[in-house]
Amino acid sequence: MSTSLMANYGRFDLTFARGEGSYLYTAEGERYLDFGCGIGVTSLGHAHPHVVAALEAQSTQLWHVSNLYHIPPQARLAERLAAASFADRVLFCNSGAEAMECALKLARIYQTSRGAAERYRAITFRNAFHGRTLATIAAGGQAKHLKGFEPAVDAFDQVELGDLDATRAAIGDETAAIVVEPVQGEGGVYPASDEFLQGLRALCDEAGLVLIFDEVQCGVGRTGKLFAHEWAGVAPDIMGLAKALGNGFPIGACLAREEVAAAMVPGSHGTTFGGNPLACAVGNAVLDVVLAEGFLDKVQETSARLTERLAAIAGNKSVYAGVRGRGLMLGLECVVPNMDLLGALRAEKVLALPADGNVLRMLPPLNIGEAEIDEACEALERACAQVAT
Repeated sequence: MSTSLMANYGRFDLTFARGEGSYLYTAEGERYLDFGCGIGVTSLGHAHPHVVAALEAQSTQLWHVSNLYHIPPQARLAERLAAASFADRVLFCNSGAEAMECALKLARIYQTSRGAAERYRAITFRNAFHGRTLATIAAGGQAKHLKGFEPAVDAFDQVELGDLDATRAAIGDETAAIVVEPVQGEGGVYPASDEFLQGLRALCDEAGLVLIFDEVQCGVGRTGKLFAHEWAGVAPDIMGLAKALGNGFPIGACLAREEVAAAMVPGSHGTTFGGNPLACAVGNAVLDVVLAEGFLDKVQETSARLTERLAAIAGNKSVYAGVRGRGLMLGLECVVPNMDLLGALRAEKVLALPADGNVLRMLPPLNIGEAEIDEACEALERACAQVAT
């Protein structure tokens, strides 16, 4: 433990030396099954051969030139994301928070470009998490994230997730956008219903608002489709991505429809490192795998198997009462303190994550195998027995 690091992280007493597939290994050789994936990042597992090969190949050619110049791997990744989504344009950055900052800025400048500069506010939803910048903690609205950083950026109006009437009532003359996670992650693994997302799309169309989806955690295959909003059959105007897009290499992306994206002109936004050749080589390698025929179908099959097993373990309701989520983004609704179950599971050499609402969150690799699911569920049964006693 270094005394030179700032003390802003509450770290577990674990250090890993390497990773391979679904497992992490300590320097002493202890093996842990990783059902947290670096908070939904290493969705293809650790050291995926195709991703490693792409990074190694690019690293011998070109690392960085800045966005003063054309970057072929960046252009290719943008074209592939646009072809696979609602979007026409993509702006690359380095993280989910940056992707969401860009989305918020884009919504404002779009409204200004159409003569509605007074529209700058956004409607967001309680328990949301959109990042750790001053603007995104205000968008999330959670007191624990805002504490010490007041006054909060005054640009957000929050309502309950799923309450379409309250959302409609919150729309005012200054409202520019509605921002929502199709599946709330940090907030407790709460999926927005398909009907609610469809209703938000209709509200935005009626009121001339920009619909922004935050798919930083739930995107890039996590729910069994490339993007979580596809389940609802609706599309946003802007979407933020990150995490799994780089499988551990820092990259974020803000995707938008042409009409909205056109408001961004040279000088209106930028990033030094965003979309550099290394990051985009990795992003392209990730898409090679995730977009391969049958991959997302397999994620859905795996999700059904894991969800069924987790629901069966919860049968006695003494440790956790049930399972919610979508795809391989699952939350266990704990009866005991979630950190107790998390610790017991870690003692069984399986890693998971906490989430708000006393939830234990599971974000396994998308290419997890049946044997690894069995291993995790057997460990969870032992952990539940330990906590129950």
